[in-house]
Amino acid sequence: MTDWTQPLHPLIVHFPIGLLVSAAAIDVASLAARPTSALRHAATGLYVAGALALVAAYFSGRADAAALRMPGMAHAVIDAHWTWALRTTVYFGALSLGRAGLAVWGYVAPWRIWIPVVASGVLGLVLLFQTAERGGRLVYEHGVAVAAPR
Repeated sequence: MTDWTQPLHPLIVHFPIGLLVSAAAIDVASLAARPTSALRHAATGLYVAGALALVAAYFSGRADAAALRMPGMAHAVIDAHWTWALRTTVYFGALSLGRAGLAVWGYVAPWRIWIPVVASGVLGLVLLFQTAERGGRLVYEHGVAVAAPR
C-alpha cells in the first residue's frame, strides 16, 4: 500500500495556481465595475487564499525534495524552482497583505491607484508562471516524483 501523502507537494501546488489566476482575472474584470464593487473584495479574498496556499506549496515542496531521490541533472532546475517559488511566495504575500489592509481599512482606491494594483496582480502571474514552468520541467523532463513503470 502506498502512502498517499508522499509526495504532498503535487497535491497542494495546483490550488495557489487556480486561486491566483482567478484572483487576477476577477481583478481585471473589476476595472469595468464600480469602485465599490464586490469584485475587488472577491479578488482580495482569492489573493489572500492563494498566498496562503503558496506558503503551503512552498514548504511542502521543500520537504518533499528532501525525501526524494533526484537525478543529477535536475539539481540546477530544482534550485531555480526554489528561487522562483520563494520570490513568488513573498511577492503574493506582500500583495495580499497590502490588499487585505486596504480592505480592512475600508479604503476605496480611485482608478489612478487601482490600475497599478491590478497590474501588480497580473505581473505576479509572470512570477507564478516562471515557478510553474520550472516545476513542470522537474516532472516532465527529469521524472522527479514520477513512479517508475512496473
